[in-house]
Amino acid sequence: MSDNIGFIIGDISRLIRRTFDKRAKSIGVTRPQWRVLTWLQRHEGLNQSALAERLELDAMTLCRMVDRLQAAELVERRADADDRRAWKLFLTAKGRTLTQQLEPIGEDLLEKALTGLAGDERAQLLHLLERIQGNMQAIDSSDSQGKRTANG
Repeated sequence: MSDNIGFIIGDISRLIRRTFDKRAKSIGVTRPQWRVLTWLQRHEGLNQSALAERLELDAMTLCRMVDRLQAAELVERRADADDRRAWKLFLTAKGRTLTQQLEPIGEDLLEKALTGLAGDERAQLLHLLERIQGNMQAIDSSDSQGKRTANG
């Protein structure tokens, strides 16, 4: 059963991303771009290395992506007062406008995905998924600490 749950969660995630990608392209945004913009909308002021880690991207890949987003005036880099080598990332007004255009696309998609689920079922689903997420975060943290201990 657990293999089935993992497969279904992964497949739902893939289908949501793929469908969202198709819809986001209509306003000229690629998946990597909307991922960066969405993360920055939620966590403005992250430095590039922290954002690369959270997006599970190579630092140079993210750097090139941020270069393009900055050239499109969607993102701006600001010097990090705590680290002269680092840059903190912020959305520009144009970037905020674009993320605001992405929100209804995501909301509509999720509303359609949840068709047929009553309010209490949606709340229960969210609660259960948050519990699974918490369990996985604890496992990931434990595994990461185990690696650090084993490596030195």
